[in-house]
Amino acid sequence: MSDVSELDDAPHRTRTAPAVGLRVPTHEDAFVWHRLFDDPQVMEYVGGGVSSELSVYEELTARQRRHDAELGFCLWTLLAPDGEPVGLAGAQPWPREWGPTGEIEIGWRIARRAWGNGYATAAARASLDRLRAAGVPSVVAVIDVRNERSMAVAARLGMERQETYDVPGANRRACCYRVGL
Repeated sequence: MSDVSELDDAPHRTRTAPAVGLRVPTHEDAFVWHRLFDDPQVMEYVGGGVSSELSVYEELTARQRRHDAELGFCLWTLLAPDGEPVGLAGAQPWPREWGPTGEIEIGWRIARRAWGNGYATAAARASLDRLRAAGVPSVVAVIDVRNERSMAVAARLGMERQETYDVPGANRRACCYRVGL
């Protein structure tokens, strides 16, 4: 849970970060994530605006349970202050053959209805705390160069923009942010 203050996009205004929760995803969360992310705006920078099949989330939640058991961290189910699932946040080993191979990637994905509440930043900060406790020395965030909202979250986390990659099989680029823990 996070209760730290953060600056929002307006200068000289401070708001208290929401007290979000993170839990290891259950099998049922595959259905929840499928429903929450079945939105072209949510998937715009992840899957090119195309929603994933339920089987993708079933495999993803199972893999995250394994990561939590083996590594002490994963992509957790993100809970709003009222306990309702609103997305995912956390970290996993970089899963692709291109990009920052061998590194730990932090990430977040929030349901459209929950945007603008500070959940991504609060959950990412809580994730960094858990990653430090697990002994992870540094993390990366690979973000589509058009995704200004996620780049703003990375900046609020103190991450610095580093290299840029051409995404294989797609006509897009992604930048890699890094921060030591």
